[in-house]
Amino acid sequence: MNKKKLHHAYTKMRGLNYWYFLAGFIVFGSIFVYQYRQNNFRMIELRDAVFKADETNTNLEESLRELRSYVYGHMNTNLASSSTAIKPPIQLKFQYERLVAAEQARVDQIAASVRQEAQAVCEQRFPVTANVTGREPCIQGLLEEKGAKVRPIPKELYQFDFLSPRWSPDLAGLSLILTVFFGILFVTRFSLELWLRRQLSEHS
Repeated sequence: MNKKKLHHAYTKMRGLNYWYFLAGFIVFGSIFVYQYRQNNFRMIELRDAVFKADETNTNLEESLRELRSYVYGHMNTNLASSSTAIKPPIQLKFQYERLVAAEQARVDQIAASVRQEAQAVCEQRFPVTANVTGREPCIQGLLEEKGAKVRPIPKELYQFDFLSPRWSPDLAGLSLILTVFFGILFVTRFSLELWLRRQLSEHS
């Protein structure tokens, strides 16, 4: 490329100032950093709302659903903040304890209503003169047949870990794309000007 063409390209390019691209990079970068942090703060609010709902037993399903929806739809909302954090990070401790207590109450109620009948049956099967030692296992067996047996409640059903996307089409995600876009334009425009200046100096 001769000097005349180089000078024409340089003059034409200078009409598009690279400072505009740098300004765009800084503005959208600032928006990204702010919104990226806001995503995490909002997740913490929703997570705390789930813990509160679990403790008070009010609107638990709604709070859990809102948290899950937000984490799945926004970047930087992972629940576990570090490798040493409790895992799974959402554990409905109070809900689980309420269910365990309710199951125990159910068993106790059944046992109370049928124990006398079971004891009478087992006393006939194992009279004092025959075999007293077999009476208690007999009573326990009859109680279990009537449903007086605690059914285990899997803890896993009340533990959750929602993973956030690496990128999301929210304000943070869109501002990230624009930040990268203006950054590339700035570097390209600045590098091109340096190259043209060098070419012009070599042709002078």
